[in-house]
Amino acid sequence: MNKISRLFEFPYYQLSKNNLPDCLVTKYGDDWVKTSTQEFINKANAVSRGLLRMGINKNDKIALISTNNRTEWSIMDIGVLQTGAQTIPIYPTISEEDYEYILNHSESIYCFVSDQEVFDKVMSIKNNVPKLKEVFSFDTISGCKNWEEVVKQGSDDSNQDEVETRKNEVNEMDLATIIYTSGTTGRPKGVMLSHNNIVTNVLDSAPRIPVPEGKSRAMSFLPVCHIFERVILYIYQYHSVSIYFAESIEKISDNLKEVHPNVMSVVPRLLEKVYDKIYAKGTDLTGIKKSLFFWAVELGLKYEPYGANGWWYETKLKLARKLIFSKWKEALGGNLDVMVSGSAALQPRLARVFAAAGIPVMEGYGLTETSPVISVNDMRNGLFRIGTVGKTISNVEVKIAEDGEILCKGPNVMMGYYKDPEKTAEVMTGDYFHTGDIGEIDADGFLKITDRKKEMFKTSGGKYIAPQLLENAMKQSLFIEQIMVIGDGEKMPAAFIQPSFDFVKEWAKRKKIDLGNSLDELCKNEKVIARIQEEVDTFNERFGNWEKIKRFELTPELWTVDAGHLTPTMKLKRRVVKERYKDLYEKIYNQ
Repeated sequence: MNKISRLFEFPYYQLSKNNLPDCLVTKYGDDWVKTSTQEFINKANAVSRGLLRMGINKNDKIALISTNNRTEWSIMDIGVLQTGAQTIPIYPTISEEDYEYILNHSESIYCFVSDQEVFDKVMSIKNNVPKLKEVFSFDTISGCKNWEEVVKQGSDDSNQDEVETRKNEVNEMDLATIIYTSGTTGRPKGVMLSHNNIVTNVLDSAPRIPVPEGKSRAMSFLPVCHIFERVILYIYQYHSVSIYFAESIEKISDNLKEVHPNVMSVVPRLLEKVYDKIYAKGTDLTGIKKSLFFWAVELGLKYEPYGANGWWYETKLKLARKLIFSKWKEALGGNLDVMVSGSAALQPRLARVFAAAGIPVMEGYGLTETSPVISVNDMRNGLFRIGTVGKTISNVEVKIAEDGEILCKGPNVMMGYYKDPEKTAEVMTGDYFHTGDIGEIDADGFLKITDRKKEMFKTSGGKYIAPQLLENAMKQSLFIEQIMVIGDGEKMPAAFIQPSFDFVKEWAKRKKIDLGNSLDELCKNEKVIARIQEEVDTFNERFGNWEKIKRFELTPELWTVDAGHLTPTMKLKRRVVKERYKDLYEKIYNQ
């Protein structure tokens, strides 16, 4: 099979080159259960046949909601697409109200869920979704039909010719999926992506991911309902990489040690946590071990690719890798050669230190509306530059508008927002999509993101503030877990800070400081406030006087997706956070 033009062709392409015994692997209980490439295709065809017998028509919508990535999701995805119907992937963690909105707006007629928790959420609103005929689950749940019933309906292959007819009728320009953006403001928007949008993005991004075909293992844990991880999964299928699905984010470190992957995709937040954990372990060391650890970290923070620091640096780095960094690599399974990072800005210090440790992180950039990849770093051929999101991929064009906004044109740009031509028109100028991000392209063609256009604000003195620049700098502090810069229309920038509670407790123990019994008391502790003030002062040095954070307040709760502070891709819901800490806002500006 030569040319791939529709999403369901990826497994067939893989089969034409390699019938992997462990094409898709999910852990059930204590066992990693493998599905071969051939079994993947057989089961997807059974799903297609079952759906046809259930009366699925071309352009029907089928929702998929899974708490964790798993084999069943990929089988359903291919099985649905082969019938000419579309998949509607939904974030498991959003509210019931958003479930109801998306299921109604997309007019989904069937919904496949992973587990009891998601099933309960769907059932709580099912009566308000008149078009939804039935819910099926991957887990065995009492009172819910199991997805195996669909597979069973398709076990007799007498209507396979009908499946082939449907496949042949799918045009590459046809709609494949609608992905509802989690939206930091307002109702989710349904991004319509065609087969061509995603397939071209997979084929144009694949050359940037250095994995030996048919010989590599990937660990997948970022939500597959997000286009970033989904495209990565198609890239793995294209490169014949065995995909192992992590049980959960909590079990990721155990799973890494069981699977020993060569590649995985990550978000900066996860890398920050991994680094902070390693750093905290380093502070617990004593004597020569502690000195060596911090010598290696200092060295790592000065890392430049391609031996740019000279032979003496490289000699010391070799030693640091042998003595210290090899243990970091071991903790991540031992075989990790590369990580691909997306969805938010990666702090350059993390890019440096992980690359120094021999586990380089290739940062990329894109949006749901661009299927998603626009640009990505690649450690080979001089295509890796720290502090940038790499060069644009083939067939994708980027230009910078007069106001600094990044515009993108190419076969990866969405068909539009579902049932919303006005919003579509707002983000398109001819063939160019307005990303809403501010950036620049350096002399060598590397793209750099400097801020979100919508998030920049002016102080009352008329000075522009780019909050993300300040936030990314401050989050380098081990004392600061989350931070949101405020001050739109006010006389000065200020911030809400969620301290890194675990680290602060460790620090207090070492300093013999009594933090009281609650997070509330911790946030009011004068010594904690003074210590965080020191951190803010240090990072403020990098900024102009008008940009410096003049005041801050600590918040005594964890900022999470479930609590509503963050979107499912870990971006700040600025309006929600500001509303939640209204009293702290008043305290900052009205004292």
